[in-house]
Amino acid sequence: MILYHVSDREIRCPDIRHGRKNADFGQGFYLTCDREFACRWAGENAVVNIYELDETGLDIRRFDRGVDWFRYIFDNRRLRDGLLADAVIGPISNDTLFDTLGLLSSGFLKPEEALRLLSVGPEYTQAALKTEKAVSRLKFIRSERIARTDAGTLKAEREAYGKALEEELRKMAGEEAGEDAADE
Repeated sequence: MILYHVSDREIRCPDIRHGRKNADFGQGFYLTCDREFACRWAGENAVVNIYELDETGLDIRRFDRGVDWFRYIFDNRRLRDGLLADAVIGPISNDTLFDTLGLLSSGFLKPEEALRLLSVGPEYTQAALKTEKAVSRLKFIRSERIARTDAGTLKAEREAYGKALEEELRKMAGEEAGEDAADE
């Protein structure tokens, strides 16, 4: 499997302990199989690192958007990674406008509502290498300097995401209003 990681430098030897502990799939070295998506993270003087992952002998957990994925992300955001796997592959949670899981914890959202909101927008795949065994199966191929993604493109994507999120929130409010009317 070919994977990409964008940084400000070439990374021949990834460090699984460098990233945030409360990321979607817990602490690890994050990559994606989508080069275009990886390049969206580019800042000034960005470098895309290209790797090949040999999956042989690795315990890899794969998620689709769904309840198990949601629960795993929810636990990781609270530093409770209970999954023992060398690598985790699945969708990125789309909660860029506000902390959906924080709103869930605060009691403002029900779990099923949070899942709906995290599923709004395009589905991009991420891979988190969580063990030294997984990193040992990651072969560095090369790195390339890349240009920052056009600001207009990113703005258009954020606007489309905002509209999709607004529409989902409107649907949820309408459903809640219908439930309230049915209860009367």
